[in-house]
Amino acid sequence: MVSFDIAKAKVETLTKAINDHNYYYYVLDDPKISDFDYDSLFQELLTLEAEFPELKAIDSPTQRVGGKPNSSFKQVTHKTPMLSLGNAFYEGDLEAFNKRVCGELDVKQVEYLAEPKFDGLAVTIRYEEGHLVLAATRGDGSVGEDVTHNIKTINSIPLKIDNSLSTGAIEVRGEVFMQKNDFFTLNKKQSEMNEKTFANPRNAAAGTLRQLDPAIAASRPLRFFAYSITFENNKSIKSQDEMYTLLKDLRLPTTSHAKKILGVEGMMNFYNEINALRPSLPFDIDGVVYKVNEIKYQDDLGFVSRAPRWAIAHKFPAEEAESEIINIEVQVGRTGSITPVARLKPVQVGGAIVTNATLHNEDELKRKDIHIGDYVTVRRAGDVVPEVVKVIKEKRPKDVRSYEMPENCPSCSHKLAKEEGEAVLRCTNGVLCPAQKKQGLMHFVSRKAMDIDGLGEKIIDQLLDEKLIQGFSDIYKLKKDQLVKLERFAEKSADNLIASISKSKRTTLPRLIYALGIRNVGEATALELALHFGDFEKLKSASVESFIEVRDIGPTVAISIYNYFKQESNINELRKLLECDINWPSIEANVKNKELEGLIFVLTGGLPTLKRDEAKQLILSSGGKVSGSVSKRTNYLVAGEDAGSKLEAAKSLDIKILSESDLLNMLKKDQN
Repeated sequence: MVSFDIAKAKVETLTKAINDHNYYYYVLDDPKISDFDYDSLFQELLTLEAEFPELKAIDSPTQRVGGKPNSSFKQVTHKTPMLSLGNAFYEGDLEAFNKRVCGELDVKQVEYLAEPKFDGLAVTIRYEEGHLVLAATRGDGSVGEDVTHNIKTINSIPLKIDNSLSTGAIEVRGEVFMQKNDFFTLNKKQSEMNEKTFANPRNAAAGTLRQLDPAIAASRPLRFFAYSITFENNKSIKSQDEMYTLLKDLRLPTTSHAKKILGVEGMMNFYNEINALRPSLPFDIDGVVYKVNEIKYQDDLGFVSRAPRWAIAHKFPAEEAESEIINIEVQVGRTGSITPVARLKPVQVGGAIVTNATLHNEDELKRKDIHIGDYVTVRRAGDVVPEVVKVIKEKRPKDVRSYEMPENCPSCSHKLAKEEGEAVLRCTNGVLCPAQKKQGLMHFVSRKAMDIDGLGEKIIDQLLDEKLIQGFSDIYKLKKDQLVKLERFAEKSADNLIASISKSKRTTLPRLIYALGIRNVGEATALELALHFGDFEKLKSASVESFIEVRDIGPTVAISIYNYFKQESNINELRKLLECDINWPSIEANVKNKELEGLIFVLTGGLPTLKRDEAKQLILSSGGKVSGSVSKRTNYLVAGEDAGSKLEAAKSLDIKILSESDLLNMLKKDQN
């Protein structure tokens, strides 16, 4: 048993170390120690605090989780109102705003600080003598709810800050949000536990922040970005960008995308830049915000009603909109899945006209209580298929009609079935079902599969109607004289398609496995199968147990793969396909090279000699990781021709840019 004095010194050392590592991990995305070492430090602190309860401080890292649930949310009156922002949707709105600002300040040009507008919840956090004492939601702007118990569970928010900057209280304002990947993981977990799922990351963050039990909030991955700071002792701050410097000095997380700009031209450039980055950002944003940078100018401009006259939000096109369900139909997927689809009154969502939206499955249809004739909220986020989020029941007409799922496949009339434990109805008629055959062919020729340019849905329909193709191998037997007889084909387009088909014969093993359309096998699983077996013949003859040995493959997926290769029609088609001279470079199973161990790469643009999947395979087989988006944790961006927003994001984060040859040199491989 250690003495009190030794324990006290050790608690102080551990507290500082854990707070430092929280900052490195949650704010800088740059962990300095392993999770195991972090957990060891945390456990040591817990042990000392249990032995010496008097050493447990209110801002100890151990106080972020647990605690007693609040019986209710107390109301908090904001000392300074949390105001709303005026909105701009068009360049003309910005011109009017800028003209008014310049006119009232009697200047020709104004400097603004531009920043992304996070799609989360605004909160204010109060520190007294450096300690976090209160956190509240925006509420109606004047009165919010006390959510201190949940804010303390967010690891990126320090429980104690350096109070040498101010003799009085410090108030920090910012946005609580949930990252996209964390949201999908949470929803999957909620679904597995038969708990409520959330419509979008903002709703998930809001639902988490309003939990009475902080242990629930602690179990969910909330994040925070600060964007303003005020000092109760009226410490002078000259500009918005100075605020960001102060926030960073206090180790509070801030966006790396804030930028000083000039005038309307600067606003539009920033808007377009962030809009281009938007799909690759790990969190949702719904626009950008422009604030007059100089605080003196802000004071001169003042406020109107409940909004500052020195700031404006430039909103992106809405990603949710209201529409009416005209009809409900079902679609047959390539694996026989039956998906109900709402036919909608056309509506603009996320910058596109939407007429169809997925209803996912029969269980979702019933859970959301969707009827033909209902008014609904439709969401389209990024490239995601539009979906019906909820019914607007207060607008439900009296003549709505319920919808019952069919008993037979709409394509082949085969009896539909639902496997045990699944929510999806399926047609089990396989390639004998015309819809499954068509969807399978479309998947086979898609860009991430065999990448046959020119074989779109309408061309495949023609080829099927003319009985020129039935399976994958038939594509490689097509002749130019067959194509030129078809509508839409001329000499040149026929030549181009034949050339594209011929080019696709040279592929990679992961691409080929993915192209087959095996149920439950996506790109990542196809790559793992290729790396594990290295040889197509070994893959075809493997047992269920062998498939389970592959990383990230469980019994359900293993059985899907095994059954695919045991189906005689599939084996016959594969034999005919390989007779068409489909070939790929050899791949070594269970590669031991680890030159890139722990390094995270992002690929963008067209590389001179490598296909994207080939570059990805090289990185993974050497111990590296490949991410789809750029973040602070990215080590390298491999950029080719026409690199877009990911390249700009990498430059803004000072991430090292590699060419294909740079990557190959890292792997100690010759370009040839």
